[in-house]
Amino acid sequence: MYNTVSHRERQMCGFVALCLVVLALWGCAHQPSPSAYDPPGFFSGLLHGFLILFSFIGSLFADVRIYSFPNSGGWYDFGYLIGASMFLGGGGAASAS
Repeated sequence: MYNTVSHRERQMCGFVALCLVVLALWGCAHQPSPSAYDPPGFFSGLLHGFLILFSFIGSLFADVRIYSFPNSGGWYDFGYLIGASMFLGGGGAASAS
């Protein structure tokens, strides 16, 4: 018997199945809306990201969080990412020749 399904068709079916699983899991995930009066925004995220190492060490010995909740969402996350990249090097150190 000959196999009539090509390698490309199997890859496409696998990709479609993966997309369906991701969409199903994405539909179940939600984050509670912040109920704070003035939740931390971009600049607080930038500061928290820059201080990530010190916050982590503090969290080992005390009740300190390295990530603020509730926060303003995407802008806080973006600031946190940039701040952590600035402090941790962000991959720029690997380009030294």
